[in-house]
Amino acid sequence: MALVAALLLSACAPRQLVIKQLADELAAQGQSAEADLDLARDAAPFYLKLSESVLRPQPQHAGLAAAVAGGFTQYAYAFVAFEADRLDATDARAAQQLRARAARLYQRGRDHALAALEARQPGFAAALAQPDRALRLAADDTPLAYWAAAAWGGLISLSKDSPDTVADLPLAIRLAELAWHADPAFGDGNLASLMGSFEVARPGGSPARATRYFDDAIRLSGGRSAGAWVAKAEGIAQPAGDKAAFVALLQQALAVQDSPASPHALANEVMRRRARWLLGNADDLF
Repeated sequence: MALVAALLLSACAPRQLVIKQLADELAAQGQSAEADLDLARDAAPFYLKLSESVLRPQPQHAGLAAAVAGGFTQYAYAFVAFEADRLDATDARAAQQLRARAARLYQRGRDHALAALEARQPGFAAALAQPDRALRLAADDTPLAYWAAAAWGGLISLSKDSPDTVADLPLAIRLAELAWHADPAFGDGNLASLMGSFEVARPGGSPARATRYFDDAIRLSGGRSAGAWVAKAEGIAQPAGDKAAFVALLQQALAVQDSPASPHALANEVMRRRARWLLGNADDLF
């Protein structure tokens, strides 16, 4: 209803004010609780297209830019890349096409977050590419850096045949580190989990350091993030060939229960679905 009210205001308010109000409402919608995975999948394209059109004239709107970047990133991960993983064994060509689409969606989300950071801090992109240049984030820019880094990491993970894209890994890691220095508890452990995934992915990464990040993610979420358990299973147990630990961590993910109207319900359902799929394929993974 608030979104409808904002639209109706267009008849009597200056255009810029209306756009700002609509951006605020769409940003809030992006944070609303939703536990129905199918409903979220079906609703996401309309929400993302509308939000993009509202974001375009005001790229500096941190709340909406973060919601759009997060929306594209989560949609790519939950509904496109995951479907590619499921199809691998039966239709490799379709799986590859889905991964190409997921990569484009990740890039789209990353670009929205980076554009917002640049609009809010001119010269940000150039400074990010120069490790010796000092950079700091304002508190309300942490979500932008998190989603930019997460989307960039997803893009890189699906771009093994593109050396130029893979070469951007240090930039994605630096973004995550900037967010970490600003607010290590961001996302109730989501940022800590991302830091662990980057530690595993970077050349010369330390499994022990990655484990500490994943354990931080579990602690910060109070054990209520299915994603933290899955990330540790895929980031630590699977590469180590420890099937028993892998299974135990995934079972912990499946045991996570959501409170009513939890803002994490949708993400947890996505990760429980992945945990079930990984458990069903455990014999093939080890």
